[in-house]
Amino acid sequence: MKISSPGWIMLTLLILSQPVAAQVSKGDMVHITELVKRNGTHLTGRNLHLLAAPGYPDAVHLDEGPGSGSLWLEGIRFGEGSIEFDVRGKNLAQQSFVGLAFHGQSDSVYDVIYFRPFNFLSPDSIRQHHSVQYVSLPQFDWERLRNEFPGKYEQSVQPAPNPDGWIHARICCRSGTISVFVNHQAKPCLVVRQLNDRRDGEIGFWVGHGSAGDFANLSVSTGQ
Repeated sequence: MKISSPGWIMLTLLILSQPVAAQVSKGDMVHITELVKRNGTHLTGRNLHLLAAPGYPDAVHLDEGPGSGSLWLEGIRFGEGSIEFDVRGKNLAQQSFVGLAFHGQSDSVYDVIYFRPFNFLSPDSIRQHHSVQYVSLPQFDWERLRNEFPGKYEQSVQPAPNPDGWIHARICCRSGTISVFVNHQAKPCLVVRQLNDRRDGEIGFWVGHGSAGDFANLSVSTGQ
């Protein structure tokens, strides 16, 4: 490893002959940095850094880039249950799309719940309504869903979080229904029916076009 700038550690990935997979069971906390160091992750479209953030010792950063990018956590399968994590984007219009991919079948086939932090505090109620989004790729991207089902697969987040700060997200999947909770609120900010029949797959941190993001404190609960 080498220090690239104060507070940042640039990771030099070691190519191992056999990546070390991690298995999770009910309520397991996933040690993200340990997975990265053991080559238990698969990176697409981005560069990865370990992040030294106060209060977040197990955090990672995905940098900006064209198109979307993901850090897949290999060997961790998720079907039904819940996924909790902390995520931080930024208050910069059209340049912060951060979330989590799940039920991944490949680098291009997966579902995503993601946030647009720059809309959290927008004075425009329409933009506020575009704060949290569900998409099912490759068939149902945000543009198709917004055009064909306006207001159904994206919602506001209330109370509005700090767009430049960390937020805590919990994604629950039960019998084809996806519910999203933010900052330990009892009421979900988004409830949708899954737009495919995938009920199992890999999970990974996700950033959209031109976006960077910080991620920490991943916990996966499987089953009931």
